[in-house]
Amino acid sequence: MNPRTTPSPNIDETTGEYATSARVSVDRWRDGRRETVDDVVAEEVPIALEYNGISHAVMMATPADLEDFALGFSLTEGIVADPGELYECEIVPGCEGVQVQMRIATERFVALKEKRRNLTGRTGCGLCGAETLEQAVRHPKAVAAGGARFSIDQIHAALEDMQGGQQLQQITGATHAAAWLGADGRIALVREDVGRHNALDKLIGALAEDGADFSQGAAIITSRASYEMVQKAATVGIGFIAAISAPTALAIRLAEETDVTLLGFVRKQGHVVYARPHRLR
Repeated sequence: MNPRTTPSPNIDETTGEYATSARVSVDRWRDGRRETVDDVVAEEVPIALEYNGISHAVMMATPADLEDFALGFSLTEGIVADPGELYECEIVPGCEGVQVQMRIATERFVALKEKRRNLTGRTGCGLCGAETLEQAVRHPKAVAAGGARFSIDQIHAALEDMQGGQQLQQITGATHAAAWLGADGRIALVREDVGRHNALDKLIGALAEDGADFSQGAAIITSRASYEMVQKAATVGIGFIAAISAPTALAIRLAEETDVTLLGFVRKQGHVVYARPHRLR
């Protein structure tokens, strides 16, 4: 490898924490001309999620907002049903990655051990840990009826406003984001990650920590709406998802089943309503 393209060390020597980006030297070609310049790229780090001392999953993720990620993942994967069932969360950086050491309620840990597997998540996530067809798709219960309603103008404005909160995307161009649109029509929170699922988990974890009412808002995502995005949202009671890209057919069926309003291709010029339009004003 050309040594000038080697990223700088992952761990900040001052804080002992992983950096979220690295500076690299690259050859940039434009109009047939080469220029050697510095560039900034997003970091991607193995994150080991441990429950009561037992490893459960290793996810590739951006090493930021990991407490939010831990709680959000635990909720959306059905490992805990309530934020209060996650008693402790310690972030332990190491040479090969980060350990997220959690302690959860005994009854939840017993249930987890019965179906526990070691699974590896990637930024292009597949079916993590599924061994049978029945395990491949979880079916959350339908979200609460009613909830916040939004005009399409609010949705379009929210997609533009959330860009101001995508700081890592602005400097690297490599991350997804998930934002929370509050019932007042304003972006309340943005979380980023190299993985779209991770960004949504981080958002959900941060909201859950603050005791948010998931029925009183919408999740705005800068990715396609895969079935897992709908599944995660429905699991915690989010009834409105607006995505910048397309959903899959399975995501649409799951949104119909769980009464989730699902929009795709939300751009300045328009949008497509795929499921349950009753939350659109």
